[in-house]
Parts: sequence; C-alpha cells; structure tokens
Amino acid sequence: MSYDFKEIERKWQRFWQQNQTFKAEDLSKAPKFYVLDMFPYPSGAGLHVGHPLGYIASDIYARYKRHQGYNVLHPMGYDSFGLPAEQYAIQTGQHPATTTEVNSKRYREQLDRIGFSLDWSREVKTSDPAYYKHTQWVFIQLFQSWYDKKSEQAKPISELVQCFEREGNRLVQAHCDSDVPLFDAQQWLAMSELDKEQTLQYYRLAFLADIDVNWCPELGTVLANDEIVNGVSERGGHPVIRKKMRQWSMRITAYAERLLKGLSSIDWPQPLKDAQTNWIGRSEGAEVHFEGIDFQAKISVFTTRPDTLFGVSFMTLAPEHELVLKITTESQRAQVEAYIAETAMRSELDRMSDVKRISGVFTGAYVKHPFTAEPIPVWIGDYVLASYGTGAVMAVPCGDQRDYEFAKHFDLPIPNIFEGVDISQEAFADKEKTIIANSDFLNGLSYAKAKATIIARLESEGNGRGVINYRLRDAVFSRQRYWGEPFPIYYDNGIPRALPFEALPLELPEVEQYLPTPEGDPPLGNATKWAWNTQTKQLVDNVHIDHQTVFPLELNTMPGWAGSSQYFNRFMDPQNDDELVSAERVNYWKEVDLYIGGSEHATTHLLYARFWQHFMFDLGKVPQPEFARKLINQGMITGLSAIIYRKSGTQQYFSHNLIDHKNAEAPNFVNHFEKIRVDVSLINGNDELDIEALKAWQPQYKAASFELENGVYTVGREIEKMSKRWHNVVNPDQICDQYGADSLRLYEMFLGPLEQSKPWNTAGITGVHSFLKKLWRLYEQFNEETPTPENLKTLHKTIKKVTEDLDDFSFNTSVSSFMICVNELTAQKCASRAILEPLAVLISPYAPHIAEELWQRLGHAESIVRERFPEFDASYLVESEKEYPVSFNGKLRFKLMLPSDLSKEAIEEAVMKHHKTAQQLAGSPPKKVIIVPGKIINIVH
Repeated sequence: MSYDFKEIERKWQRFWQQNQTFKAEDLSKAPKFYVLDMFPYPSGAGLHVGHPLGYIASDIYARYKRHQGYNVLHPMGYDSFGLPAEQYAIQTGQHPATTTEVNSKRYREQLDRIGFSLDWSREVKTSDPAYYKHTQWVFIQLFQSWYDKKSEQAKPISELVQCFEREGNRLVQAHCDSDVPLFDAQQWLAMSELDKEQTLQYYRLAFLADIDVNWCPELGTVLANDEIVNGVSERGGHPVIRKKMRQWSMRITAYAERLLKGLSSIDWPQPLKDAQTNWIGRSEGAEVHFEGIDFQAKISVFTTRPDTLFGVSFMTLAPEHELVLKITTESQRAQVEAYIAETAMRSELDRMSDVKRISGVFTGAYVKHPFTAEPIPVWIGDYVLASYGTGAVMAVPCGDQRDYEFAKHFDLPIPNIFEGVDISQEAFADKEKTIIANSDFLNGLSYAKAKATIIARLESEGNGRGVINYRLRDAVFSRQRYWGEPFPIYYDNGIPRALPFEALPLELPEVEQYLPTPEGDPPLGNATKWAWNTQTKQLVDNVHIDHQTVFPLELNTMPGWAGSSQYFNRFMDPQNDDELVSAERVNYWKEVDLYIGGSEHATTHLLYARFWQHFMFDLGKVPQPEFARKLINQGMITGLSAIIYRKSGTQQYFSHNLIDHKNAEAPNFVNHFEKIRVDVSLINGNDELDIEALKAWQPQYKAASFELENGVYTVGREIEKMSKRWHNVVNPDQICDQYGADSLRLYEMFLGPLEQSKPWNTAGITGVHSFLKKLWRLYEQFNEETPTPENLKTLHKTIKKVTEDLDDFSFNTSVSSFMICVNELTAQKCASRAILEPLAVLISPYAPHIAEELWQRLGHAESIVRERFPEFDASYLVESEKEYPVSFNGKLRFKLMLPSDLSKEAIEEAVMKHHKTAQQLAGSPPKKVIIVPGKIINIVH
C-alpha cells in the first residue's frame, strides 16, 4: 500500500479532535509540563510557512514530554484586539468582531492541518468579553494599589488613605511622582474629594496624568514608540506628532529593580535579557537642584557624572519641559515657540537616533550654579527628552561629546575641569583616567572619590541627593481606538471610580462609526448608551447623565499588550467566570515551563507581562513572580523573493543574466534598472518566469516587452523577510496539499537551528518527503523476529542522539538522525517489530500523522501519543568484536578481528598464534610485543 499522506493526515486529525487526545488534566498526579507559544494576532492573510516554525518546535517538545509521562498543557488562543481589524472596519463598516471571528476560524483550520497537539478546550480570544472581564479586573487592582518601597511590594490604596488620615504623607516610602506636595493629616482631611483623588493619582499603579504622547492624527490615536517607524506610524505610514494629553498610565517604574533582578532567575536568551536590562537602564548618580534667576522655581537634573558639576557651562531642557514657556523671556518667546512646534513633529525615537543634527534655542533664562552661584544660560534642545530623567541636562561640554558639539555649534564656553587633558578637538569621557581640576574642593580627586564627595556635599547643603535612576518610563495605557478593552471606569464629577466586579465585563458598545467624534473624542464617544447608573448598577443612555447618580464612562480603550499580559495564567483555568485563575489551578500549573516566540517582543509584551506577573504575585494570586521559566526565541524563515528588472523610463524588462551587476560603465548596469518583486508562485524550479501568468496576475504587464535569455526570462533572487509586501509568501496549505503536514514539520526543523534565521526553498522539501516514503516502506512487512545486533545498534544510536537533541532543543539534527537510521535499517532489511515499534514512538513528535498510522498498522488500538518514549541502552552500542591493525616494526601488515573484551595477555596469545605472524617472524622470536587494548598491536623483531 502506498503512502497516502492526505488520507492519513485527515484521518488522524479527525481522531485527535473527536477524542480530545491532547486535553490536559487539571490537578493530575502526573508531573506537569506547560508549553506555550506567543499567541498570534489573527490577520486576514492567514499563516505563511514562516509562522509555524516556533509552533512546530513547541509541539515536538510537548509531544516528547507526553511520551515521558508528563501531564502536558499546550493551549492556543488569539491576541484578537488590534488596529488592523479596526482600520478594516473604518474602511468597510464591518464590525471588527466579525472579521476577527472569520480570521480566527481560518487560523484554526491552518493550525489543525499541521497537526499541532493543542488543547483547544482552553481556547481564548482577548476580544471575548468573558476573557477581557479579567483583564479589566487586573486593571482595577492596579488602580486600587500603590507601591510600598519599604516592603517592596504593592499594597491596597485603602491602606495608604488610612496612613494619610493618621499622619499625612511625610513618612510614606512610596514609589510616586517626584513632585508630590507634602501634607499632614489635618491638611489631608481638609481636602475636597477631588483634591484627595488628584493626590492619590500620584501614587496609584494605574493612574491618570497629563503626559507627552505620540499622537497620530490620521489614525486618531496615541501610538507606542514601537508602533512608529522612521517618524511615521507603522500601520499606514501616517505622520506622528508629540502632544500633551490626559492618559491612563501604568507605574511600571515601581518594579524596575525587581524586573532587573528577576532576569537572573529565568532561563531566557542572553540577548533578550540584555535588551530588557538596557531598556530598564539602571544608572547611579545624583539629582542636582539649580535655582532660577529672575524666576521662582528650581530646575532639577539627573546626572551620572556629578563629579563634573564645576564644568557646567549651560543647561538644556527638553522642549516639552513644563517650565520652558514659564521661564522664556519675551524677546526669545517667538523662537522658543517655533522650535517647540517643530520638535512636536518628531518622535522620541527619531530624536534619540539622529545624533548628527544639532539644534536648539536659548530661552533667555538663567539658573544659579549650586556652588559658585554663577549664572548658567538655559537652552532647549531636541536631544533632551522629557521622558528620561527630569527632562533637563546640565551640559558639561568638556566631558560629553554631544554637549561639546552643541557648545561648538552655538559658541558656548567649554571650561576644562580635567587635569592634563587636551579638549581642543573633542570631549574627554574616560571615567577611569579622570583626575578633577578647576573644581574647588574636588581638585585632584579621581572619578569615584569626586562623585562620592560631591554627592555628600550636595546632600548636606540641600542642593541635591544621590539617586538611582532608570531609563524605563511609566507605560502609557490609553488608546483612542474602538477595538480594545474598555476601561472599567466612570467619572464622578472628574473623579475616576472603578466599576464593581459584578458589573464586569464592561462590554464594548455598538457604534455607528469607528472614527473619533466630530468633537475629537475617541470612537467610544459615538456610543449612545455609555453611562453608568450607580443606583441600578447598569449601563444607561447618555441622555440620562446627571452627574449625581448617572455618570459618563471612560472613552479610551486599553492597548494591545493588555490582553497578552496574563493570558498564560488564564489558560490554566479558562472557564472560571469568578476569577482569572483559581488558587488550586495556578498552584498546580505554577508557571510556563517552555515559552517560544519572537525576540521582537523583548521590551513590549515580555516586559509588560513580567510586570503584571510581579504585581499579581504581590496580590498573592500567583505563586511565582516570573511567569515563564524558559524562553526560546525562534529565528525567522525568510522568503526567496523573485525580482524582475525594468529599464528606467521604459516598459522593457530584462532577464537577470542580461544585466551587468558589477561594471558601473556598462550600458546594462544594474543601477539603470528598477527592481520589482513579483509573486513567487509565477516562478518554476529553474528561476524561470511564467510571463503569461505574470500578465494575468497584474494587468500593467500586458503591454510590457521582455528581453529573454535563450528563450526564457530568468528572475533575480533575494533573501528577505517573508511578507505579502514582497510577494514571497508561501502558504502552508499548498505545502500540505502537495507534500503533507509531516513533510512540512520535518522540513522546517531540518532547515537549521531553531534560533537562527534561514531561507525557505520549496524545492528542498522533496528530500524529507522521500524520507517519509522510505520510512513507510520499512513497515510494509514487519515480523516478530528477534532483532540483530546491528538492528539494535542502529536503533539505540538513534534513541541516544534524538533524546539528546530534544533535551537541547536541537531539532534539526534529529531529522538527520532519522534519515540515517532509516537508511541503515533498510540496508539491514530490518522488519522486526521490536525495532519498528520504538522507532515509531521516537519519530512521533516530529511526524505525528505517519507515526500514528504505522503504530496502528503494528496492531495497536490505542493512540501512540502517550506511549513511553524509548530509553537508550548503552550496552547495544558496545562492540562485541574489534578489528586490530597488526604492525611489525611500525608497519601495518594485516588486520585481525578479536573479541572486544579480551585481556592484554589473551590478545598477545591470539596474535602470536596467527599464521601471518609466523610468516612475518620467519622463526625468530619477537623482541617486544606492544599492545594497547582496543587500539593497536605492534610487534618489534
């Protein structure tokens, strides 16, 4: 019977679904193992062959752990809130939920076709109200919490209020805004309800604040830094400006130190840990206060080099700094306002990365040096960010290259405070070689001593203090979109109040338009029934808002990362309506044992999820402060793009080899041509373009002429990210149709190490498909015969290698081992059940469909899924015989096969009795017999 992969794969996919083969058992007595993939956003394009790479690896490991007797949790869901669905809704009027549901079903079909061992009974979608009910609950807990520095954990805001009522805030050690006014108990009790809430906003872990954000007018929403590319929105390429808006934020900075320390306790890739470490950006230094001259305010700066304080010759503020317009003199106001407007058109990312551009404006204001009392001019410059430190920089041009270039550009003083250093050409920044000069009481001190000395002096004189600063900023949590989690917040005369738990989920309302309102409110402003009645505890029409019992609800929605920050815990208990996860379930599953996903999420999802997990740990809701014990970042499968070449200004297309790619003087030099990518499905295995198919694909090619080479048009090839944009996407459905899911799974693993990027080449899959056919033939005539030593050696050599590979996540080398094994067993004409049964289990994680079918053909009624994984027996690899090279006076004369367990004496006896030895010695006795058991025999005569 031939290998009918289509029927076999359909058969076993039906079996697994009907029998819920991969359903995990909660609270099992078996050891648990939790395998998780970063769940996908269900786009309309569906999966391409690059997407399943990590899923295949995690599935292989999940199946392996089942074979080892583990109770495996391997769930899947959809990160289904997202801007693409909303943009499609704006264009078509179709509700995002409709397109999301269609896309999710398409993803499910594709995932099932590849044979993933997923527990679909636990499926979640972040856009499902039953799911985001718990996201809203977490938000409320954050809103009702503050961070106690003394105990280093989150605590209920009610405890903070009690403290304020007893003694005010002077002794409170909280992570809060830096400009919180001090008050005693009497002053707190005298505050209005609104003033009290505005004070609590300084402390809440989820809080409202007026902050500078990336605003995209075209999309009508705030964008995170990672949603902006080259100064425009990643989605649609629209302009982005900086704008101050009242936004919900998360006080992730309270957890900065814990997030840093926690990295040492988890097995995550070092480059990813480094990315988070750099993003958090811990630095030790000093906060220095500069008093204003002719204005009543102090400007504080953070510096890691307080030892250079006597080298300050000017100060630079971020254009967004709250004091800029207050301190600017009238003569400078027009220039300052123009510069602020210009800077607002640039994202923070652009400003940080553009190191060559030098720009700034003098405000006309001065501050006083804390020790010399000399006036220091205050400038604004776009290289200073309001979101880092205090938004102000004490400029020391002799010790910082950017300050140096700024001072040179604007002809500002550059005093030298370093002993024996020439700063005529560039700044000096070598801390280790620093000896301070021209700095009063710091003269002659090294960097470390000068730093300690000046911090002590600043603190004693009240001009500053030693501080630890973090580059990490509080996370903006508001989005002006429709398709996201509604905030469970209503406004009681300006005071934000949380909805009660029984009111959750607060579901997205129906709206006629998904755009902002004419007044500029977010899309939820279009809802007509978006008010909360505190008496009936129900949603009511907006017309009933009276600000006494009926109040308006929040119009913003949560960002995309909200739903992915606790989904790993929700998978443990997805049908629990009362809580995110029960204590019983979370104490059984504890954490994700293996998490696989892309490194591009290092400073977004992976950081925010760790933050929420630490917070949930503080609440006592989870037993582990870190949610994933081990993380692997899979590499990328790149596409092989097909390039055609159009001569500039014409409709002539030249074959690849007719173009000169090296000689710039040649008339057909490549720079004279426009490179255009075409769909890879139009190209055959020899890189030849189907011109008629191209013309049918896109009509602009119908009138084109093609310069052929030997009657064919050969395309150029480039390895690029697999993307619809580059027309190099390969659909896994096509691969499954032509070669089968098991071939796809094996080939993706065979391409190379999981963590590395590798190019896709459909032609290469024929090799693994041929291997599966060969494997199939091996089982055609199995028997009950005792396996030969060679059979057992081949099997156990493969068991050893594959087990080691699985434990090391080296999936690519396992595929090679399978091929070698099947080749050897075929050559040995092995048909023994004792060999074929363990081999089927061994290959089952990689090629599950064919393994199930072969297992059934061997006479088994039960699925192979939980059969014990074969164990390596080293005795089968011990050679029973050893072939010795026999040399005389160092020259090889013959070889002798002897039992491998012979002693040195027995080996000598056997070789001396051999007739070829007698011939070599010709009757004379040997002078010396040298024997190294298992290696050599040398007779000296």
